[in-house]
Parts: sequence; C-alpha cells; structure tokens
Amino acid sequence: MNIFPDIKKIAPFIALIFASHSSFAQTDSASKVRAANKWVKSKVWAKKLEIKVYPDINSVEFKRQYEANKTMWDKCFAFLADTAKLAKLAPGKYPIDGENAYASITDMPTRTPDVAKWESHRKYIDLQYVIKGEETIGVSPIGTATVTVPYDEKKDGANYTADGKYYLATPNVFYLFFPSEVHKPNIKVDGYDSDKKLVIKIKYAE
Repeated sequence: MNIFPDIKKIAPFIALIFASHSSFAQTDSASKVRAANKWVKSKVWAKKLEIKVYPDINSVEFKRQYEANKTMWDKCFAFLADTAKLAKLAPGKYPIDGENAYASITDMPTRTPDVAKWESHRKYIDLQYVIKGEETIGVSPIGTATVTVPYDEKKDGANYTADGKYYLATPNVFYLFFPSEVHKPNIKVDGYDSDKKLVIKIKYAE
C-alpha cells in the first residue's frame, strides 16, 4: 500500500499555495508603501517645517524610523525649521538630542564629480540640507554599489563606486539617507563654487 501522495496530482495545489502566499506578500508590501506615502504627504511629522523632503525618499523606512523615536525626530525637524537661525549659525557642531541626534554646519567648496565620494552609514541616518547655495547629490541602493573602502565603525562610514540618480539640492528641500542607501553629496553645480550646509546625524533604530 502506497501511503505517499502522488506528487503529480498534488503539485498544482502546492504551486497554488506558493502563488497565493507570494501574491499576499506583494499585496501587503504594496499596502505598506501606499500607507507610508500617504503619511509622508500628510506632513503630520513636519509640524512647522516648511522645507520639503525630496520626492524619492524611502517612505516606508522614514515612517518606521520616525515612529520608533518621535520625540527625537521632532527635535531634529524643529532645528531644521528655523532657517533664519541656520543662516546665522557659524560652522561647527550643535547638540540636538545627546548621542541620538546632533548637527554639523559647514561652509566650504563643493567638489567635482570625480572627487566627490559615494558613502553610507550604519549607526546614523543622514539628514542633509543646503542652507545657502546649491549642490548635486547622488543616491543609489546599497545592494547595487561596490565597496571601495570597507566600513569603519569609528567613522561610521564606507565608500563605494555606484550608479545612481542625481538631484539638485537647494534651500527648498532636505534629504534623508538611510543605511540601505549610498549617497554622493557635495557635487559642484555651475555658478556655485561652495555652499553652506547642514547635516543632522540621526540614530538609526534597528
């Protein structure tokens, strides 16, 4: 007596189960993206912040990180929102929320594309905002990038070669770069040899 089922007979049912599971996972993922996009557009997170976030932000990760530590993020956005104060602040480091979030302001020359470097971070998210001037910033998924300088834990950084999408960074928009992305900031724009810039380091929630 054969107690084992006929594989040929049950194979279609197995395939149907896997197909249903895959379809459900895709639907669930798409639902999360739609919900996160709606959340970003609602600007409930922005409070008094009038500067726009760049259009291709990873909305799902942004929402997850914000909800993991709302108080810290609100402090970061309050710091960013005071553009009149940012324009007057001298280059240097400024506290926001202890080791959870801190700001650096620079006023320095931008770089040619061959000198600017692709980079990523693991411990901190980068919020980057051009206070005065303009620059180009590249962004690419970390999975498609090739490591050139391995990750240094003390510096919280690694460097890469990559192909990415480029954006014009102006005082009207800010950028958020998560550990799943590599970015190439500080690229020179014609007519702007330097810019004043804010970078807020925001602790990444695992």
